[in-house]
Amino acid sequence: MSLLEVKDLSHSFGEKLLFTDSSFNLFKGEHMGLVGENGAGKSTLMKILLEEEVPSNGEVIWQRNIKIGYIDQYLKSEEDITIYEYLQTAYKEDFELEKRLNEMYEKLAEDYTESLMNRIGNIQETLEVNGFYTIDAKIDKVITGLGIDNFGKNTKLNNLSGGQHSKVILAKLLLENSDILLLDEPTNFLDVGHIEWLIEYLTGFEGAFIVISHNIDFLNKITNCICDIDLLNIKKYYGNYNKFLKLKEEYKKNYIKSFNVQQEYIKKTEEYIRRNKAGVNSKMARGRQKQLDRVERIDPPTKKRPPHISFEIAATESASITVKDLEVGYDFSLLPKLNMTINTGEKIVISGFNGIGKSTLLKTITGNLEKISGYIKISDFAEIGYYEQELIWKDNNLTALEIVSEHYPKLKIEKIRRELNSAGIEAKDLTQPIKTLSGGEQSKVKLCILMLKRYNILIFDEPTNHLDKETKKALREAIENFPGAVILVSHEADFYEGLVDKVYKIG
Repeated sequence: MSLLEVKDLSHSFGEKLLFTDSSFNLFKGEHMGLVGENGAGKSTLMKILLEEEVPSNGEVIWQRNIKIGYIDQYLKSEEDITIYEYLQTAYKEDFELEKRLNEMYEKLAEDYTESLMNRIGNIQETLEVNGFYTIDAKIDKVITGLGIDNFGKNTKLNNLSGGQHSKVILAKLLLENSDILLLDEPTNFLDVGHIEWLIEYLTGFEGAFIVISHNIDFLNKITNCICDIDLLNIKKYYGNYNKFLKLKEEYKKNYIKSFNVQQEYIKKTEEYIRRNKAGVNSKMARGRQKQLDRVERIDPPTKKRPPHISFEIAATESASITVKDLEVGYDFSLLPKLNMTINTGEKIVISGFNGIGKSTLLKTITGNLEKISGYIKISDFAEIGYYEQELIWKDNNLTALEIVSEHYPKLKIEKIRRELNSAGIEAKDLTQPIKTLSGGEQSKVKLCILMLKRYNILIFDEPTNHLDKETKKALREAIENFPGAVILVSHEADFYEGLVDKVYKIG
């Protein structure tokens, strides 16, 4: 019996159809990767599985009495508790049992009864079976594995950065004793070492899980089946990501072959009907027409145009940034004093574990945050383009067209439309509220904003977090071809290796 059965599922946003009449199952022990191009509907499917969104049609049937673990979206940054206290809530039921146990002991001191002793014994046994007395060790293991110890388990939640916040809610999810895990881009804020730890954890996970990720190496190591959303259909393949690619290629070849065979049959049949509909063979022609009417037509194969990304150099190509003894942070310095210079044509990566302050450094260099001390010298003719990793918009109800138009009010709408299309945003998505677009599509809107102005220095903060393989490839080529200076923060070594001239390790 399957843990999850999805039957005849269809869903759309307004005029945008994501998938139609799709079915698949998830069985015990299956480690499933959910893949597809940006905007295909991966995160929407997750929301449907969690009943956070109602599908247009179809059913989602979960096996009874199973515990589903998913990212807690309701962690409030203003909560005045520590990370450790929050992670303990993963064992809320066990702590409530312990509280009852202590109350029973107090009652036992006043009035000893055999019945009460038996109840105490039952609770103690339950706590031991649940591993209650090893909770601290379990929490410490996950804290170390995900790198939370780098910023301290006693840190208050209201002091966490966005990346730290994501690590903590992932830690809580892994600590919960779930039968099924639903994970959406869990590696986005993890360093290489912490991703390896998560791979080991998920590989050994005895339950089932569904994970969305654009990290191919990660998917290859943790999955034994793949669900692909493509051409409005959800299709399941067995094997890891590399095996899926081979199977999908075979499926495409067979699909094209079947389409061509059917088209040839339709062509010949229509020709026969045309020649014989008025002659002595008219009865046979009518019979052929009935047969043709019953044929289930195969949709013609389609191929999406890959995104094209390019950045134009400013009229004054020469530009540089120099920092000396720079200290960045908020109330106190996050990093040791930093010395760095980047000149025209140089491309550098800034690396270091997540949460150490790389984003804070970029915000300080770009003037979005005051430095604590030190020196920043930006050449007089510098034109800096800055890509922030956070997908935060002034108004989530604005469309992609409206957002880009606000940045460039003098540009004609048709020019903006062409550039958004070039970046990989489909025409039907241009007039959708930005909040309804996927993380990858929103990232493409941000890239388009950079594409429409000339710069001589580009600064990127984790630009690949939500991008699919084709868009990552296009972005890498755009950075490679840009003749100006580039500062890049990225946790994806596969993306920047061979692209940059220097790597600055901080922390």
